[in-house]
Amino acid sequence: MKLTFILLLSSLFILSGCKDKDTTSPSLNAVPAAAEARTDSTQPVPFWIATDTHYLDKALEDGGQAFQTYVTGGDGKMLPYSDELTEALVRDVEHKKPAFLILSGDLTNNGEADSHKELAAKLHRMEAAGTSVYVIPGNHDINNPWARSFDGDKQVVAPHINMEDFLRIYADFGYNEAVSRDKDSLSYVVKAAPGLWLLMMDSAQYAHNEEYNFPQTDGRILPSTLSWIDEQVKLAAQEHASILTVMHHNLLSHTSMAVSGFKLNNSQETMKAFRRDGLNLVLSGHIHMQDIRRDPPADSIDPALPVYDIATSAMAVNPHQYGSMTFDPSSRAVTYHTAIVDVEGWAKANKKTDPHLLNFKSYAEEIFAENSYAKAMSRLKESSFTEAQKQSMAEVMSKLNVKYFAGNAADSLEEIRAMPGYKLWESIEGGFMSGYIRSMAEHAELSNVSLEMVLTTQ
Repeated sequence: MKLTFILLLSSLFILSGCKDKDTTSPSLNAVPAAAEARTDSTQPVPFWIATDTHYLDKALEDGGQAFQTYVTGGDGKMLPYSDELTEALVRDVEHKKPAFLILSGDLTNNGEADSHKELAAKLHRMEAAGTSVYVIPGNHDINNPWARSFDGDKQVVAPHINMEDFLRIYADFGYNEAVSRDKDSLSYVVKAAPGLWLLMMDSAQYAHNEEYNFPQTDGRILPSTLSWIDEQVKLAAQEHASILTVMHHNLLSHTSMAVSGFKLNNSQETMKAFRRDGLNLVLSGHIHMQDIRRDPPADSIDPALPVYDIATSAMAVNPHQYGSMTFDPSSRAVTYHTAIVDVEGWAKANKKTDPHLLNFKSYAEEIFAENSYAKAMSRLKESSFTEAQKQSMAEVMSKLNVKYFAGNAADSLEEIRAMPGYKLWESIEGGFMSGYIRSMAEHAELSNVSLEMVLTTQ
C-alpha cells in the first residue's frame, strides 16, 4: 500500500558486504589531500550540494517508443537530457571551482551499472579540476531490480550494482578519504575543510530489494549507526571541528500532507541523537522539491536546539538546481542559496545546435508546466466541473507546481490564490489533489531557497 501511494505521488510530480569499522581507515590525524591544501585558509570555503541526479547513461536509451512512454509517465525527470545536464554540472564545477561537491543519493535513474560507471567518470573529471566529490547512495542506487535499458518499443532488464560494487566505483569520492567508516552501512566521516567534518549518512534500505522485486523507498538510520555517530562527534570535538550532516532521506517533514517514505522512519530517535550530539544542520534530498524546515519553529518557545533540514530539489527535475554554500572556519557560519545549472552555457560552449539545449531554462519549465497541467486534467476527468473550469483549475496546478518545486511559491501566492481555478480547488472537500494544492499554497516560515546559520562547535 505504501509503495502504491508513493507511486501516486510521483505521478503528480510531488514529492518524486561492509568493511569492518576503522580497520582500513586512515589515521584519525590524517587529512585528505584536497583538504590539506586548504588547511591554512581562514577564508570562507565554497562548496555545493546536489542531489537526485538520477543519471541515465545515454547508451541505455535510444529515444524510441519505450523510452518516451517511460519519460512521459514518470515523475518529471528530464531523462532525455540526463547526460547533458550532468555535463553542464561538470562545466560549472570546472569554471566556479567549489572546494567540494556533495551528492546526496539517487545518483542514478534506477541503479544501472553502466550509469554508475559513466557518472563516476564525470566525477573524476571534477576532482581533476580541483574539486573534491563526496557521495552517498539513495534508494535508487543499489540492488535495484528496476534497472532498465530502452530498445525500440521494449524495456530491457539491465545489470545493476550491489553494495560492494558501489564501494568500488565510488572509492575515490569519500570512502578512500574517510576518517572513519560505519561497519553496518555505507556511512562515513570525512574532513572536508578546516574545522568542518562531513557526516555522510547512508539512510537507504536496499538489502531486500531483489527479494521484494522493487527498490525500497523509505529510509532509516540504524541504531548501531547512531552509536557510531556518537563516537565521531567525540573525535571531532578533539579538534574543535563542526559537523555538517548529509543524508538522502529527510529528517523533517517537508509537506503538510500525510505521506510516508520521505522522512526517516525513525526520525524522532534520530533527531534526539542529533540534538544530543549538537548536530544542527542536515542536507537531504529524496522529495525532489526545494524546501527548508526548522525544528522547533522559529516562533516556538521550545528551548531545544534548533535543527535545520535543507531538502535540495532534484537535479534531474526542473528547475535543475543545486545548493551553493559557504562555510566560514572562523565563525562557523554557513550560507546556502539555490543556483541553476547552466545548461545553456554548456551548450553554447560546445557548439550544440539543439534549440532545447540552447534555450534550456525556458524549455525545461515549459515541459514541467505542461506535464503538471496534463496530470491535473487527468485527475479532473471524471469530476462534475465544466471543461472551462477544469482548464482553469489545471492552470493553477501548472503554475503553482512550477513555483513549488523551485522553492519560491511564496513569491506568487497572492496572484495564484486570486485565480478562479484556485477558488474551485478550495470548493472541493477532501481528495488528494485538492489537498496537494492547499499544501503548496501554505505560508512558509522560512525562505526555501536561502539560509544563514551557525554550526555548533564539537
